[in-house]
Amino acid sequence: MACTIRAVLLMTLMPDADHREVLTTLLGDLVEVPWQRAHTVPSGTVLSTWRTAIGPAPLQQLQRELPAAVGAEHRDQALPRVEVGGGLRLGAIDGTVTRMPDTAANRAAFGTAGAAETGYPQIRHLHASDAFTRATLGVVCGPAGGDKAEAEQALLDRMPAEQPQVFGPDRLWIMDRNFPGVARIAAMLATGTHVLIRVKSDIRLPRIGAFAEDGSYPARLSGGGITLTMRVIEYHIDIDGATTPELFCLVTDLLDHHTHPAHQLAQAYRWRWDGSETALREAKSTIHDAGPGTGAILRSHSPDLIRQEHAAWIVATELVHAATRSAAAIATPFRKGPRTGQDVAARQLSFTTARRTLISTVRAGTATASLPAPTRAAAHHHALAVIATARVTTDRHRHRHRKTKTRQAFSHAPPGITTRTAPAHVHVCGTTA
Repeated sequence: MACTIRAVLLMTLMPDADHREVLTTLLGDLVEVPWQRAHTVPSGTVLSTWRTAIGPAPLQQLQRELPAAVGAEHRDQALPRVEVGGGLRLGAIDGTVTRMPDTAANRAAFGTAGAAETGYPQIRHLHASDAFTRATLGVVCGPAGGDKAEAEQALLDRMPAEQPQVFGPDRLWIMDRNFPGVARIAAMLATGTHVLIRVKSDIRLPRIGAFAEDGSYPARLSGGGITLTMRVIEYHIDIDGATTPELFCLVTDLLDHHTHPAHQLAQAYRWRWDGSETALREAKSTIHDAGPGTGAILRSHSPDLIRQEHAAWIVATELVHAATRSAAAIATPFRKGPRTGQDVAARQLSFTTARRTLISTVRAGTATASLPAPTRAAAHHHALAVIATARVTTDRHRHRHRKTKTRQAFSHAPPGITTRTAPAHVHVCGTTA
């Protein structure tokens, strides 16, 4: 069972490898040992048989245990963070769907996203992450569920009960326009946590008090027989080269404009993209054909093995993120550029390099417990040192049309998709620029 669990975890990090290559990598130098009987790497059929025998439960258990361990790590005050006034650490919540092979069993179990049952079957999951480290703090999974907003809202309704450790008074959760719902927001606030949510233009927000000096104002948010008093923050985002500014409207339960000024919360909302969209795109970089308009990206042909593989993917990608956090802790500060002298954050290290380095340690056998402790520790430190040198550029002020969430550097990319590189200027409504 232990071998099979490791094989499934490794499989999700090797998108272009078949089952035999995954097992060869996992077994490493063991295949070279002159065994009394000739050794043959198990076939894909054998691995499928093993996977069916253990079922999804062990990997789902790992998936449930993972957020608790990550949450405990993030309670360390020494861990780098991005905060707003009062020591509230920013978190981001968003959902995604993952395609799978189009079998009758998969389609019946998971359905497809959207109104028409014409696409690939998909599994949907809601992902709660730390906005700065992109670490996974909570995951809830379910069928594709048809309409995106309704399906993701249903998952968020489950999260406080299934992942209660996610929500606490030290967190401010950033969410996009898919999630507002008075009962839903009330349930989150009942846990003691805080929210910062963008709302659509058709949401009524009757003002119930005077405008504060920062341009924000109190309003009633009503629905389902529940009324909440929220604070409204409206601001424009203006980007050089854009023809018109974009209006953002946020609601939050943080009512004190002195402790949490509107401009600070407007700047905080941009971390939703980094904490959710970028984190999910990094995770999907480990799966084959993850771009739009391509084929299935999970491999399994039965619902139980899809649940097993999907849980393994969530666990394995978070282990890669954990490696980047460990590498950042030993990385030397930046020696040149605008961050000269600053410490290195996990988000500034290459996820792809970390993934490939960890696969190399498995292949070489340095990740196994059979090595002497000093040798294993030295190999572990060397792997982290390699990851620590793979720096990436962040905060490049790149802006694309909202519907474009994947890489478009392809010759066949449709025309009309442009990327602008310019800082965004925030103008809070009701205040001078």
